[in-house]
Amino acid sequence: MIATLLFVAFLGLMFLGVPIGAALGLAGATAIALANADSQWFGLLAVPQNFYAGLGKYPLLAIPMFVLVGSIFDRSGVALRLVNFAVAIVGRGPGMLPLVAIAVAMFLGGISGSGPANAAAVGGVMIAAMNRAGYPGSFSASVVGAAAATDILIPPSVAFIVYSVLVPGASVPALFAAGMVPGVLAGIALIVPAVWMARRHNMGQLEATMPRPPFWKSLREALWGLAAPVLILGGMRAGWFTPTEAAVVAVFYGLFVGMVVHRSMTVRDLFPILRESGELSAVILLVVSLAGIFAFSLSTLGVIDPVAKAIVESGLGEYGVLSLLILLLVTVGMFLDGISIFLIFVPLLMPIMQHYQWDPVWFGVILTLKVALGQFTPPLAVNLMVSCRIAGVRMESTVRWVGPMLLAMFLVMVLVIAFPQLALWLPAKLGY
Repeated sequence: MIATLLFVAFLGLMFLGVPIGAALGLAGATAIALANADSQWFGLLAVPQNFYAGLGKYPLLAIPMFVLVGSIFDRSGVALRLVNFAVAIVGRGPGMLPLVAIAVAMFLGGISGSGPANAAAVGGVMIAAMNRAGYPGSFSASVVGAAAATDILIPPSVAFIVYSVLVPGASVPALFAAGMVPGVLAGIALIVPAVWMARRHNMGQLEATMPRPPFWKSLREALWGLAAPVLILGGMRAGWFTPTEAAVVAVFYGLFVGMVVHRSMTVRDLFPILRESGELSAVILLVVSLAGIFAFSLSTLGVIDPVAKAIVESGLGEYGVLSLLILLLVTVGMFLDGISIFLIFVPLLMPIMQHYQWDPVWFGVILTLKVALGQFTPPLAVNLMVSCRIAGVRMESTVRWVGPMLLAMFLVMVLVIAFPQLALWLPAKLGY
C-alpha cells in the first residue's frame, strides 16, 4: 500500500505542477516516513543521507562543466561559423538547409551533450536562416527539435554520465564510445526524411538564390569549433584526462576561442553565461540528488524485485519485454527529460537487464535511443518546446513533419537491438 502511495503521490504532485525534483523528493520522503511509522523522525534521517549520496559522485562533476561548455560555444558564435562551413560544403538548393541543421546539431552534440541546449543554439541560427529561404516555421522547428535529440547519444552526453553513476559495469568512456555509431546513424536517418519532405513539398525555393559562403574562408573561421570534439574525445582516448577533466579543459578552450580567437565575448559576457549555466546545472543536480531519496524508498519498500519479476514472468519473452519498455519509455520521454527518466526507471530496469544478461553498455544505448525518440514526440517533447518557441509556432503544427523523422530514428533503434555490435564494436575496438 505504501509502495502504491509512493507512485500516486509522485504522479499527483507532477499533475499539480510541482517540479520533477521536488515531486520525487517529497513522494520518497513521505513513503519513508510511513514505512517507519513507529519511529518516524528516526526513519526520516535517511532523507538527508540519500540526498547527499545521490549527489556525491565524482562523474557528476562533469555535468556543470559540459553545461557551461554549451553556453560558451553558443555565445561565442561557433554555431554560426559551423553553419556557414556546412553550407559551403553542401551548397545551396532545396533540402540543403535541413541537412545542414541536422549535421551542425550532431556536431554540437560533441561539445555540449544537452538536447534542449543544442536546440537553442542551433535553432537560434538555423530557424531564422530556413525562414529566409522559404521553409515553413513548423517544418524548421521539427527539423531542429529532431536533430537536437541526437545530442544525448553523441559524446559527451550528460545522460550517459548519469547512467554510468547508476549502473555498475558501464563506464563513461565505454558509453561515450558506444553512443557514437548509433548517434551518427540516427543523424543520417533524420537527414533522409527531412530532405525528402523539403523537396516533395517544394520548400526552400529561395534557398538556391542565396549566396554560397566561400569554402576556404568558412573553413578557417570554423576550424576552432571543429577542433573542440577532437580535443575533448581525443584527449580522453589518449588518456590525457578523464571525462570530468575533459569537461574542464573544454571550458577553458571555449573561453579561449570566444575571447581571444573570435573576440565575440568579453569579460562582461561571463556573468550571464555563468549564471545561466549555474541555474541549469543546479536544476539537473537537484533532480539527481532528490531522485536518490526516491530510489532509496523504492529499494527499502521492496518495489523493484516484484515489478521486475512480474515483467519477466509475463510470458512476453525477451523481445516482448523490450517492446514493452520501448512503449513505456518513449511515452514517458514525451513528458520528462532524459536524466529524470534514467533516475526513476534505471533502478527498476536493472534486475530485468540482469535476468536477460543484457550488456549494460548496450542497454544504456537502447534506453538513450528511446529517450531521444520521446524528446521530439508531441505533445510535450522538451526539444520541440524549445525549437517551437524560437520559431514562434504551435507544437500541433509540427506533427505532420515530425512523424517521418520519428519513424527513421525508430528504425535505427530496431537496428541497434537486432545488431548489438553497432553499439559494442567501437568500445571493444578502443579497449573499454
